[in-house]
Formats: sequence, structure tokens, C-alpha cells
Amino acid sequence: MDYQFKAGSIPLLVSMPHVGTDIPDDVAAAMTPAAVDKQDTDWHLARLYDFLGEMGASTLSARWSRYVIDLNRPPENTNLYPGQDTTGLCPVDTFHREPLYLEGRVPDQAEVERRLGLYWKPYHERLRAELDRLLALHGAVALWDAHSIASHVPRFFEGKLPDLNFGTADGVSCAPGLGEAVVSRALAQRRYSVAVNGRFKGGHITRFYGKPEANVHAIQLEMCQSTYMDEEAPYGYRADRADQVRGLLREMTRAAADWVRR
Repeated sequence: MDYQFKAGSIPLLVSMPHVGTDIPDDVAAAMTPAAVDKQDTDWHLARLYDFLGEMGASTLSARWSRYVIDLNRPPENTNLYPGQDTTGLCPVDTFHREPLYLEGRVPDQAEVERRLGLYWKPYHERLRAELDRLLALHGAVALWDAHSIASHVPRFFEGKLPDLNFGTADGVSCAPGLGEAVVSRALAQRRYSVAVNGRFKGGHITRFYGKPEANVHAIQLEMCQSTYMDEEAPYGYRADRADQVRGLLREMTRAAADWVRR
């Protein structure tokens, strides 16, 4: 199976496109040692959000590493942040500019197309099908795209990233009420810093599927990994930190589901 999926009963689907760690043998054979470390993975995110099952939310998470193909990039590989540096559909380097491929082994367009069919399309077909199922059941649905990132990545931003980074494509991917219902919970606490439509405005999943006029309301949360884990290898899960942020995550995802119910 190319992903892990569990159907829920409430109008909330949580997507985790960057938690995958598997790399097919034929792809790995062309890669450098830097790829083996998979440092840019959204480590432990499924564990952090493991309360979703008891909530009744649907969950979809990736099997394959983002180094194979990035499920949160458009299939035509357009830059989601024009004028800013970003990694592409089939990344050729890490967030720290380390090459992912041996000399002469960078995937060509034919290989990119092959990976689109094998690894990218199944995830998006399942995502679309589950959104349609939940729409038919409830009349509206919230799509929560869950991500995490190291708190310091100079390639993309200066200094430390805010702890919680919400993206709604500058208010286009969800109705204002849902965004406010979620973000107000984050702003009510003082432990974590918050940004809305800052450096991260939402990737392809948020922007493409978020259609409030069609009752699909998408929001992305990019969390600093320092809120719940060690940011250095071997990237250990820190239950002491995770337990502090999990309650807020539960509250915010519940707020999204409750808003679309109303």
C-alpha cells in the first residue's frame, strides 16, 4: 500500500503527506548517503496526532519519503512561492542543499512522470475520494494538512520559525470562520508563538483542495519540530514536549470539525 488510511465518521480529514520514510530500492540505488538520513521528514507526526482515531476523524498519511516525490507539490512542478527558494516535485537536494542523487543520476522527466503515476496519484486519488465521501455524508468537510519542520532552516527563512504556522492561502482555502475558530485557540495560549499566512501559506494540498465555495475548507499547520521532538539525529520523540502540545492540537482540530458541522 502506498499510504496509510483510516476512514472516520466526522467531517474532518487529516492529511500527512511528508511522514513517509520508505524509498524504493530502484530509487535508492541512485541516491547519495544524505538521502538515507531522510532529515527533512515530518518525523513522528502520526504519533503526535494519534488522538484523531478516538475523535472519529479520517486520516491519510504517506508511506514514501518526500525525497521520492513530494505529495504536497503540484504535478506540473510550479513554484508555490514565486521568487523564493523551495524544493520541487522530485527534490534534488535536502533543505540544507546537500545533493540527493549521485552524479548523472538526477531523475529526468520520464522518471518524474513514472513516480507521479506510481506514488503521487494514489495518495491524491484517496484524498479526493475521502473528501467526496465526507461531503456526501455531512454537506461540508474540513481538510487539515499536517506538517512539521526544523525550527531553523536558513535556506528558507531567517532566524527561528514560529512554533505554529497556519496557512490558508491568504484566506482563500477556507471560510474566514473556520480559520478564526482554529487560530483563536492557538492565540489564546502563551506557550507557543503563532504565525498566519507567513512563510508558509499552505502547499498544493491546501491550495488545490480548499474550495470553500464547494464546502471544502482546507488549512495547513506547519509546526516547529522543537515543540515535540529532538531536531538532531536520531530525531527522538520527546513525550514531555509532545504531551504539552497535543492538547492544543486536539482542541484546534476539534474546532475545525465543529465549525463545519455548524
